[in-house]
Amino acid sequence: MKVITRSLIALALLGAIFGGIFGYKFLIQAPGGGMGGGPRPANVMATEVIAEQWQGERRTVGSLTAIDAVAVSTEVAGVIERINFDSGDLIEAGDVLLTLDKSVDEAELAGLEAQAELARIEFARAEDLLPQRAISQSQFDEARARLDSAVAAVNTQQERIRQKTITAPFSGALGLRRVSPGQFLAPGSDIVNLQKLDPIYADFSLPERFLPGLQKGQAVEISTSAYEQTFTGEITAIDSGVDAETRSVSIRATLDNPEGLLRPGMFAEVTVLEPEQRRVLTIPRTAVSFNTYGDFVLRINETEQGLLSEQVQIETGEVRDGRVEVIRGLEAGERVVAAGLIKVRPGQPVTIDETTAMDPAGVTGR
Repeated sequence: MKVITRSLIALALLGAIFGGIFGYKFLIQAPGGGMGGGPRPANVMATEVIAEQWQGERRTVGSLTAIDAVAVSTEVAGVIERINFDSGDLIEAGDVLLTLDKSVDEAELAGLEAQAELARIEFARAEDLLPQRAISQSQFDEARARLDSAVAAVNTQQERIRQKTITAPFSGALGLRRVSPGQFLAPGSDIVNLQKLDPIYADFSLPERFLPGLQKGQAVEISTSAYEQTFTGEITAIDSGVDAETRSVSIRATLDNPEGLLRPGMFAEVTVLEPEQRRVLTIPRTAVSFNTYGDFVLRINETEQGLLSEQVQIETGEVRDGRVEVIRGLEAGERVVAAGLIKVRPGQPVTIDETTAMDPAGVTGR
């Protein structure tokens, strides 16, 4: 019995202690009651819902591609006689890059030219003899055929010699040299990469749902990790079909690149700008509590009892430069708690801190 009595006394004491604690907290938090006449006001930073003009945009990633790119090679075999370029040179179309040894080919050309001259003389003689019936028509035709064959052989050899002088097919920037003087080159051997850098392509894709809003001439902005500046261009081509696996459409934009800063293969962050601007309501990102059950803010209402916080569920849109688009739930000019939502309860009195300024643009992402 003594043990049971002591246990009941201990339970009664614990109940009294916890009851006192919870009762005190209830009195403190109850509106209009308790010590001090209500809950203590929270000191908060406030911000207004403002109306802005935003240009619609679609963000994606892509890569830069040269408009023209080729691995310069040779059509004929030969030994390199002279190299006229260095790695990384900027060249113009038609510039001589490399010449192969042509001494044997030129000697063969001299022999073919001699044969062609002899065929020309024989054909001229046959032309004089044919009217006199000194030769037959078939002999005359044979002489003409020999002349045509000899001339064709000369032209073929001249073209083979011409192919031993490698020239740039277009203007651009050279890559790394892959050959050396005296090296034997087989047909098709790579000599150097040549790429045209100005202008340059940006290739990217967007989901098919955005296809109706895409058109040629639409402005795009490109940024890369290599530079802090933004490059501008426009859409010049939209693929005729949609990828069946990704359900996305491939798009190509063209950008001016006079200084050659942009290089093929670079990773690019692409922003496609819509032609028209739209009016949006925005608040700082820090003023929104994002969760799976819906996004909400704490609106500051002016009442007879002073400033009170109210939890309001909103529908959000784009996040841009630290500000969030409010599609539904707030009106322009209304004030909301700018930061520290977890420190303020719905219905709690608030006071506005006018001494601290917050830069919402410094907070990005979602």
